[in-house]
Amino acid sequence: MTDATIVLSSALALPGVLLLLCLFPSVRARMPKFAVIAPVPALAAAWFAGRDPSIVFATHFFQGHLALDVAGALLLAAAAILWICAGLYAATEMRRSRNAGNFSAWWLTAMLGNFGVVMSADIASFYLFLAAGTIGAYGMIMHTMTPDARRASVTYIGFALAGEASILIGLVLLAAASPGHSLLIRDAVAGLSPSPWRDLTVAFLALGFGLKIGLAPLHIWMPLAYTAAPISAAAVLSGAAVKAGVIGLIRFMPFDAGSVNVGTGLAMAGIVSTFYGVAVGITRANPKTILACSSISQMGVIATLIGVGLATANAGVAIAAAFYGAHHVLVKGGLFLAAGIGVSDRRNRWLVFVPATVLAFALAGLPFTGGYLAKEAVKPFIGEGAFAIFAALSAAGTTLLMLFFVTRLGSASHDPRGTPTASGLLVPWLATAFFAIAIPWLSLSLTDAIPISEVNSIADLWSAIWPILIGGGLVALWLNQKRQPREIDVASAADIIRRMMTICTSTVERAEAILRQWQAGSISLLAVTTVLIVIIATGR
Repeated sequence: MTDATIVLSSALALPGVLLLLCLFPSVRARMPKFAVIAPVPALAAAWFAGRDPSIVFATHFFQGHLALDVAGALLLAAAAILWICAGLYAATEMRRSRNAGNFSAWWLTAMLGNFGVVMSADIASFYLFLAAGTIGAYGMIMHTMTPDARRASVTYIGFALAGEASILIGLVLLAAASPGHSLLIRDAVAGLSPSPWRDLTVAFLALGFGLKIGLAPLHIWMPLAYTAAPISAAAVLSGAAVKAGVIGLIRFMPFDAGSVNVGTGLAMAGIVSTFYGVAVGITRANPKTILACSSISQMGVIATLIGVGLATANAGVAIAAAFYGAHHVLVKGGLFLAAGIGVSDRRNRWLVFVPATVLAFALAGLPFTGGYLAKEAVKPFIGEGAFAIFAALSAAGTTLLMLFFVTRLGSASHDPRGTPTASGLLVPWLATAFFAIAIPWLSLSLTDAIPISEVNSIADLWSAIWPILIGGGLVALWLNQKRQPREIDVASAADIIRRMMTICTSTVERAEAILRQWQAGSISLLAVTTVLIVIIATGR
């Protein structure tokens, strides 16, 4: 057994063994303390793969095939770091919970699925780990058993089943077209070009993975789930687990051959999601809900990038999307931890508020942060013209939304009688904030997506700053309008923006109210019906 086999297999073996130990009640009760070490082998595997940019295989893990390339290593490293930090947070968060052991079992299931999806090299293993991640996420969302948690978990599992039904159909069509009936992902994708089912296969996969990452209008589950879940669970779900859809798009989209129709459709859906998340997020008061809407927006950016790459047959977008996604893993997970701690402790308030503000601006591409590098990574693939304008407006919108998050974080959590924050919450948060800034810079050596010599040029710095200034200006207009309402100047810019947001949000909320009433069976039935209609319409 080679070193690669041992390292890659242990990344799944340790969470799996700890999960099996949860069968014993006495061990399960103590599992929150031990679950922290479960992601360590995955972090080692990401480092091992990062040293060798070629694909590394481990072929005898329960007859499955594991692989890590640069894109997978970037996402796995970020996910492992977040699972470690959030695990430390969860150990303190669950200290007074009677169901802490059960939560740890769901936690390990979701972790196993998350790591497995990133590392799977064959179709069967990928789908198995995808399902495991879904089950674990469902249990974490449902943990508190409140009415909101029950509703959120049912909505989540319904949309998850619909997405996985679409993915399964796409995988079956992909396997049927695979040369020599190989189930290796790279062989199946490479052999997709001559298949008469190519566009249909790619469409089903894009639809399923689009639902997994919460593209509008398939996003309904995301704000509900992230708001209802415990803070530690929301952190890993929003940061790491949702990237199962991202790695799915990276792994299964035929970038070399391309697909103009599907790529264009995915890019358009990404653009809609990017601005939809901002438009809805600024109307919310709960910091967790605002972060959920931000995830919708950021996943829209990644979908746009992948869609452009698919439409133009540019395989280079895979690493750029992984780099952007890895930064989002740590930033979004960290901001959820910050939202859980709050700023009620005056002595430690600056330790929460200041780093959270930096991370919030980093998400918009603040120079010298990881977000700046992430924005620079996607620039060569977005191109000039309309998509360049989209990138700038996206940064401005993110600034607008993140400023609203920061203001809500301060106002909603401030309590002059606040109690000191437990170090078990503060330390993981500060560690996540540090890694969110440091890891993108340390990861530059793994990718050629960003010319290092050019990231600090005056032109690049200015292109990153001016959208942030526009977003900040919009917030200033909005807040000034709320503090000093005008009776005559009804055509002011702030008033127009506010009215447009109100109309847009009310329309969206009516649509979401309808979709939230759907149960899991209804969504799955709709997915199957849609599949049958498409097959009949194609005459195949």
